[in-house]
Amino acid sequence: MTDDRGQAHTLEGVIAAILLLSSLTFALQVTAVTPLSASTSSQHIENQQQSVAEGALTVTAENDDLKDAVLYWNESGENFHDATRGFYVSGPPPNEFGETLSMAYSGRGIAYNVYVSYQTTTGSWVDQSMLYRGRPSDNAISASRTVTIYDDDCLVDADNTTDTGSCLDDPSVADSFYANDVSDSGVFNVVRVEVVVWRM
Repeated sequence: MTDDRGQAHTLEGVIAAILLLSSLTFALQVTAVTPLSASTSSQHIENQQQSVAEGALTVTAENDDLKDAVLYWNESGENFHDATRGFYVSGPPPNEFGETLSMAYSGRGIAYNVYVSYQTTTGSWVDQSMLYRGRPSDNAISASRTVTIYDDDCLVDADNTTDTGSCLDDPSVADSFYANDVSDSGVFNVVRVEVVVWRM
C-alpha cells in the first residue's frame, strides 16, 4: 500500500512538472520581445531623443530660425514653400530649422513629425502640419516650444529672406496665413511648434 502511494505521488509530481513547463513555454511564445519593447535601454533612447528634440527647438528659437520656419509661408499657394501637400512629406523644410532637424535625426532610423498649433479667435487650438512622415508609434516622444508672432512680422520667402512686402499687418497677407490674428495688442498669435519623434 505504501508503494502505491509513492507511485501516485511520483505521478502527480511528473504531471505538475509537465503542466508548469507547458505554461512557461506558452507564456514565452505569446510574449514577443522586440526592439520596441519597453526596457531600461529603450527608455534611455527615448529620453535621449527627447533631449535632442528639445535642444534643436531651443537652439533654433534662440537664433530666430524657429520663427522664420513658422513664417516660411507661401501666401499665394497658402502652404509652406515647396510643400507638396501644404506640408512637407519627403524631408524637413528647406531652411535652418529643417537643417537642424536633419543633422539631429537623419540616417539613424528615426522618423519625426512637426506640427504648428495655433489659437483660433474662439480660443480653440488647431494643428497645422509642417512635416508629416507618418503615424507615430507607441514609443514616440514629443518636445515643443512656443513662438510669438507679431502684427508687424513679415513672411519669409522661399530663399529664406524676409519679404518686407508681405507682412501680417496687411489684411490680405493675414488672410492667407494659416494662423489667425487673435489680438488687438500687436500680438498676432502665439503658436506652439511640436516635434514628435519615434524609432522606425
